[in-house]
Amino acid sequence: MACLLVPATEAVVTTIVRKVMVSKEQQTDTQSTEATLDHAEHSVTIPFTRKLKWLSNMLWGGSALLAFEHIWHGEITPFFPFLTGVAEGNAAGVLQEMATTGVSMAVLVTLVWTGMVAITNAMEKKEQSAAIAAKQDV
Repeated sequence: MACLLVPATEAVVTTIVRKVMVSKEQQTDTQSTEATLDHAEHSVTIPFTRKLKWLSNMLWGGSALLAFEHIWHGEITPFFPFLTGVAEGNAAGVLQEMATTGVSMAVLVTLVWTGMVAITNAMEKKEQSAAIAAKQDV
């Protein structure tokens, strides 16, 4: 019943990290706009902040679905302590579920995202090498 707290916590962390990275990117972009414009027409890379947003969206979506499912089954209530397991005096069971199921789900989502990023990076490298080869042929 509390397994959704682990991916939700990871979603909060990735969202905060992404927002910090975006603000730093915006500061550096304003300093070097001319060099970026010259390089942008040949660049086919997706910024890491956008890739991090994919992970954040996956985690938020999964957490929302899990919350809906737990509310549907009556495991989450609208009054304190919110989790029926804690209200029934089974706090150890709730922590165990978070440590096993919640961590497993968060790790699985992160591994899927890592695979997506690896495939995207490989596609970007292939596209860049094709662009370089085409430029050299001209």
